[in-house]
Amino acid sequence: MTTQAVKVKNDESQSNAITGAASGVAQKVSGTIGNTREFLHDVRVEMKQVTWPSREDVVSTTGVVIATVAFFGLFLAVVDWLVQRGVSYILKAFGG
Repeated sequence: MTTQAVKVKNDESQSNAITGAASGVAQKVSGTIGNTREFLHDVRVEMKQVTWPSREDVVSTTGVVIATVAFFGLFLAVVDWLVQRGVSYILKAFGG
């Protein structure tokens, strides 16, 4: 008799655990959907407050960036060439 009571109690606790797990998953999913919806709403509100640059500003700053990259690219190429020549000279001078 006690063995049957223990089996019944174990069966009930397992079914309650499954039901509890399923409801926990459902709450997490609905919570995730709600959190995502709230996040997207907040993003939309913040994006309306952004001050976007004009086309002229974007074009001018893009030009500055391109010119700066070209200048430093050329500068570093010259420095690299000079260092390469210097190292070659030193190695030749000291029998390398």
